[in-house]
This record gives sequence, C-alpha cells and structure tokens, in this order.
Amino acid sequence: MIAKEVVEEVLARTDLSALIGGYVSLKRTGSNQTGSCPFHSERTPSFTVFSASNSFYCFGCGAGGDAITFVRKIENLEYEDAVEFLARRAGIQIRRAPEMFAGKRYDRARLYEMNKDAARFFHGSLYQNTPNSRAALSYLTEKRGLSKAVVTHFGLGYSPAEYDVFFNYMKGKGYTEDELITGFLCGRSERGGLYSSFRNRVMFPIIDLTGNIIAFGGRVMDDSQPKYKNSSDTPVFKKSKNLFAMNFARTACAEQLILCEGYMDVIALHAAGFTNAVATLGTALTEDQARMMTRYTKKVIISYDMDDAGRKAADRAVKMFGDVGLEVKLLKLSGAKDPDEYIKKFGADKFRALLEESRTKFEYYFESILAKHDVTVPQEKIKAINAMCDLISGFYSSAERDVYITEVAKRTDVSSDSIRQDVARLIAKKRNAYKQQETQKIHQTAAGFADKVNADFVKNPAAARAEEAVLGLLLLQIEHRKRAFSSDVALCEEDFCTEFGKKVFAYIREHANEADVSEFLNEAFSADEVGRITHMKIARMQLTDNGDGVFDESVRKLRASVISAQEKNNGMTLSGLSALIDRRKNEK
Repeated sequence: MIAKEVVEEVLARTDLSALIGGYVSLKRTGSNQTGSCPFHSERTPSFTVFSASNSFYCFGCGAGGDAITFVRKIENLEYEDAVEFLARRAGIQIRRAPEMFAGKRYDRARLYEMNKDAARFFHGSLYQNTPNSRAALSYLTEKRGLSKAVVTHFGLGYSPAEYDVFFNYMKGKGYTEDELITGFLCGRSERGGLYSSFRNRVMFPIIDLTGNIIAFGGRVMDDSQPKYKNSSDTPVFKKSKNLFAMNFARTACAEQLILCEGYMDVIALHAAGFTNAVATLGTALTEDQARMMTRYTKKVIISYDMDDAGRKAADRAVKMFGDVGLEVKLLKLSGAKDPDEYIKKFGADKFRALLEESRTKFEYYFESILAKHDVTVPQEKIKAINAMCDLISGFYSSAERDVYITEVAKRTDVSSDSIRQDVARLIAKKRNAYKQQETQKIHQTAAGFADKVNADFVKNPAAARAEEAVLGLLLLQIEHRKRAFSSDVALCEEDFCTEFGKKVFAYIREHANEADVSEFLNEAFSADEVGRITHMKIARMQLTDNGDGVFDESVRKLRASVISAQEKNNGMTLSGLSALIDRRKNEK
C-alpha cells in the first residue's frame, strides 16, 4: 500500500488539466475545460475537466474521477501503478509495500527485477557454447537475418531445453518458487517439482511503456507446435492491455502505426527502419489495445496474412479501430507471405512504397465484395451492389460517400443516382434503428438494466436513485457527513438498498472527517466505480440547492423507498410498514 501522505502529495503536485491536455485537446468553457472523450468515440465533445474540484467526467460514457483515475484508464494501469506513474511525473520517489495476487503476497518491484534477471539469463544463454544455444543464435542471425545489434536492441534470448537449468539459476539469485510461478517463468509438475515455462525456444522480452520487462514470448526454431508460447497474465502483465514493441514505436508513430501479427515481423520492420511497427501478444486485437494506439497516432496500417484467419482478424480490427476513431488502412503484400519475407526479397524501399499504396477500408471491402460476386450475372450483381451500398452508408462524410458512389457506379455500370438513392435509404434506416437503440438504452439505463457497476440498481430503480442522491450530498459537503452520523439522522448501511451503495456509504463513513472524501476512492474502487461515484457528486454540484433541507428530504425519500421495497418483498401491511418505520426511528 502507498502511504496516504504520498497520495495526497502526488495529487497536489499534479495539474489535472495539464495531464489530460497531454492526451486530449481541451477548450476552456467558463471555469472548466471540455474536449472529446479519450475513452469512447464521439463527434460532440462531452468530456469535462472541472478546475474547482480537480476532477473530470464524461457525460457520454460515465468515465470520471481524479488524476489517478484518468491515468488508470488511459494507461491501463492498476491503482498503485497509476500513483507511481504520476509520482515519477512529479519527481516524487515512492516505495510500495507487498501486494496480494491469487491469495499470496508479492512485491511488484521485485517481480520487475525478477523478469530483468530472467531476460539477462535468456540473452546470455544465446552465447553459451552449446549445440542448442548455437542453433538458437544461428536461427536469429542466419535464418531470420537479424544483426547482433538488433538482437541486443530487443534483448532477444534463448531458454535452454533442460527442465532445471533456468530454475536453478533463478533460485541461485534468491527468487522463491512462488515468485517464479506467479511470474509465469516456471511451472510445477505433477510430481511437485519446478520446471521452466519456456524450454528450447528463442525468447522475446515484452516491455511496457515505462521500460519494465513484464512478460516473455517464446518461439520454437522448427515446425513443432505450439509455435509461440506467451506469458499468461501475472500481477505485472495483462496481455490484453499491452503491445509488443510499443515502448519503441510510441516515439516514432505520430504519422501512423503498423500493426503486425507476430514478433518477428515487428523486429524485421524495426531493423529495416520502420520503427512504428507493433504486434498483439498472441491474442486478437482488444479494445484496450486499440485505445492505447489512439494516444500516439491517428492512423493504423494493418499488415496481416490474408488467409481466412488473417481476413477475419483484419475485419475485426477494422471495426475496432473505427469504433475508437482511428483511420485504418490495409496492406496488400504480393509475392511474400509477411513483411519479414517481403523486405528480404524486395527491400525496404519497396515496402515503403507499398505502405503508400495501402488500401483504405472502402477499397479493402470493395475488393472483397467483388471477389465474392460475379457481376456479369444479374442476381450476383444486385447482391454486390447491395453490399456496396451498405458499406458506403457507414461512412460519415457525404463527400467521401460521393466518391465511393461514383466508383461503384463505374465498376458496376449502374447510374450514380440509383446507387445514391439506395445509400440514402440505408442511411435513413440505420438512423432510425440507431434512434430506437438509443431510446431503448436510455430506458434501460434509467431502469438500471445492464448496469455493470451497480447490478442491484434494476431491482429497485427509485430507491437506487434516492440513495445516489444521498451519497452525492455526502460526497459534496462535510457538514452533511457530520449530520448523517449524528444521533438526529443516524444513517447506517441498512438504509441503503444496493450492495454498491452500501459499499460507497461504508467508505464515506470511514473517511467522514476528510475535507475531500474523493481523494482516496481509487484505493477502494475500480476505475469504472470511481466514475459512477464521481457522477453522484457532479449531479449534485449542478443543482443550486444542496442545503440541510434538501439533505433531510433526500434521506427521508431514501428510507421510504427502501422500506417500501421491503414491504413489497415481505407482503407487509400499511400498519406493519408504519410500525417498522417507528421501530427504525427508535433504534436510531
């Protein structure tokens, strides 16, 4: 745990507007600042930084909190990592106490050091004078054509084939069995002994944006399966939230990023001068990874194999990049199966020219549609035109749609007016469907359906809204907190109807004497929960009257709503309800 005084100093020395302004373009609006939300795609800015409370909130997606919450979400960090991130930014040194993972204590700094020692071992093993290590070095330098400088730059290595060599080395460095298993460097056999998780593989260290080695990937040197083996999630590694070589690419990707399928493609591209290449870590592209890219670039070129699996992965990535607002293009390789092979055969200049010729989303799908349908056959031609119209209707810019309509008309020998009418009809249909979905979403949200933060909201929306009003007032003013815990009011957890509300109330009670109870929310709640709590406070800040009378009335409504819900559940009579209320008053 990080000391309270340290967290306070970190927040005090962090200018939230300056922090967020490094990721989002902000515009002053009165005493606050607004901009487009970095956490969801939007055309109308709904993201606000509140100068007075040093907090932020998005009225579109509900993200909100303080500087720590922002860093947790934008950098995909856990609470203490986010505090460390801000501490380094403010020039503050902190020391963290051991944390818990899978029921066991671990020291994050020690796991980082363990991974560094493992990487040194793997890299050193490349240059051991054994048949296997010579074969591994030959694989990298001769078969894959990497210079020793590139091998060193990426920290590439080799994990010996023997079961115990690596384990004995790490044990000699002082690391425990639990630490090695927790870091996915070793596994335990059925007989209880430990063995290296990666054996007889060339090794690829995975490095986060702050320079820490957080995991490894291992590749066989022949055709055996599985070809790649990657670290599972550990206390310091989430494969869905990291990208291979992003630590290098982030300084060279202002114009565009190149997304590849594998480590070797990325390394080959970096070696050829394309240092803006990255790859996912053995999984399909995730939303977290796509959002990470939006912080460093506005355009991504996808360089996947165009077999069936590659096309499906590209289709998914195209949609995901569109959802987060990134321009996307697709690379079409001819005469080679991947970028590594292409550069070896044709050279870096040819590949650079190929990047300039990469296809837009429309061109990629347009060619796919034409490949599926024979436009010389009337029925197939109609299917192709319908698919193309549907594709065009998904583009926001009318000028862009006009260009594509002209292209389709030319390729299908159908008038532009006919295609334009079909596109307009589809746009209207999609707009109506979107309005219906949004209306349904509003109704569902109001009723508490699909509430990921407070699953109990839907059980009694009226009572849940009443408790949010009370919690918002408690968060807003210390005077209300003093009244809440006085004998006159005597609020307790039983007065709240949802488990989330009870949890928030318990937190507020624990920090009742703090000037700002929001300061330590991140320690007790997830980033999404902090956003919900921030909304409770913001909702009250926007109202003109938050005095004692409002607080008393809100408490009364909350208690009445909760007791009414209990009456329904228990089939209580009016007289019984009255007696319950009286008993509650006497108890308090």
